[in-house]
Amino acid sequence: MMDNQGSDIARTAPRVLLLGGTTEASQLARALAEAEVDAVFSYAGRTAAPVAQPLPTRVGGFGGVAGLRDWLQVQRITQVVDATHPFAAQMSSNAVHACAAAGVPLLAFERPAWQPQAGDRWQCVADIDGAVAALAPTPARVFLAIGRQNLLSFAPSAQCASHHYLLRLVDAVADLPLPSAQVVIARGPFTVEGDRALLQQHGITHLVAKNAGGSGAAAKLEAARLLGLPVILIDRPAVPARRMAATVEQVMAWLGHHGGAAGNAERGV
Repeated sequence: MMDNQGSDIARTAPRVLLLGGTTEASQLARALAEAEVDAVFSYAGRTAAPVAQPLPTRVGGFGGVAGLRDWLQVQRITQVVDATHPFAAQMSSNAVHACAAAGVPLLAFERPAWQPQAGDRWQCVADIDGAVAALAPTPARVFLAIGRQNLLSFAPSAQCASHHYLLRLVDAVADLPLPSAQVVIARGPFTVEGDRALLQQHGITHLVAKNAGGSGAAAKLEAARLLGLPVILIDRPAVPARRMAATVEQVMAWLGHHGGAAGNAERGV
């Protein structure tokens, strides 16, 4: 939950930087556009064709903490909302330190982590290395639902050499570091029926995923539950303490606006 501190900041028209890349960021962008808030939407640039936004958009990094601090000052940003992926720990950490240095208030808009339910066969691990270690050496067919940034961690492991991997990515990848893998190109949100069919079609025996939370990518977990499959779930990385919000309405209130109905999710990650 968000606290009440900072709810009355920027009584004049704000200029907001929205760090995006999630369904929640897209929902917030629509709310900001509807409220006619002066805002800039920022993508990291890892997706070739990101979802179009109703706000002016920039793509790419800022050049670390110092680069972001300078950008905030040059652009006269009054508030920053961090709605990046829960595993974008470096960007979130940079935002905390850059905002502190620039004297710009920061709010993190973050979806709750997934929680186990009856019938789940979860093994929670601290990081990618823990997920690699958790896969038994016995040959398995693994739905590796972690995106493309950490695939190399699974390639050199002798323990994982006998596995076949199924990857679902937004963009095609020219060269995969995994010796035995198949790629499905798709953009969420996904359905339980579709993910159950996907797991059965490819004979999946294990699921490896990041605990990203949200509804757009939760279908694979329910599908695994229905099929009785073991899930290796990677915990979220640590990020410096920051003010938090859980809904679009909370963010808009912090910015001094109200309303902002969000439409249907456009992307599952």
